[in-house]
Amino acid sequence: MSGERRLNGLSLKVGPLGEHDRLLTLLSDQEGVTRLAVPGARRPRSSLAAAVPLSLLELQVAGRRGLARVRQLKVLRSFNSVGKQLETLAAAQALAELSLMLVAGNDPLPGLLNTLLMHLERLEALSEAQPAQPNTTLACSVQACVHLLALGGYGLPVQECCRNGTALEPPLGQWEWRCSLMPEEGFAIGALPGAALQLNPSELALLQRLLRPALPMRSDGELMGPPEVWLRLLAVVECWIRTHLPHHMRSLGMLREAIISSGDGRT
Repeated sequence: MSGERRLNGLSLKVGPLGEHDRLLTLLSDQEGVTRLAVPGARRPRSSLAAAVPLSLLELQVAGRRGLARVRQLKVLRSFNSVGKQLETLAAAQALAELSLMLVAGNDPLPGLLNTLLMHLERLEALSEAQPAQPNTTLACSVQACVHLLALGGYGLPVQECCRNGTALEPPLGQWEWRCSLMPEEGFAIGALPGAALQLNPSELALLQRLLRPALPMRSDGELMGPPEVWLRLLAVVECWIRTHLPHHMRSLGMLREAIISSGDGRT
């Protein structure tokens, strides 16, 4: 059949299409974000019924004009276990939603899929943790958003003052020092009017460390930062996305509510 090809990617979103089909939104290294019809996927015992969200799929796809159709499907890995905890489910949905916002049509974004898979693996491990670790889930989510935004060209400018170009070097221990988030510009030294949020030295230092691959941990192996600080950093990410990307992310609000409801986000 004309235009037949193989695609490997992560299902970000799945919805109904007609009476028996599904509409699959796939993130792949080859084509960026692709929307595909999955014929008969809603029928009982369909061989294509495994087209569900947050699954790494190998697909045989036919057609290049209009809506291409999935002919064969193989599940390489499923992340559905993130649904075992409300916090990890909300976090995974937020990362899928943000990835959709960052990719322009069928224009691939190098590194996005692998980065997203890495963070989903972390959330999957946290979903199995007993007792639950909502603060670590929150920290992982904030760091994942920071990484994805950087890959998408919307990275948080946490290295220089947006007003005078001075290096942002938080003076740890000087608790009167403040850094202001100016939503349209970046971070500026001082407590400035019009700021969306203000960070103290330790909060800014923690935010800067999120650019690294690993979460910031103390020497005793515990996560740096209490829940209220991670909620403030989540607010920074929410504000930056709301200002620089075209849609409001409801899933980040769901994550915030889940963390607060868990009792690990008291401020």
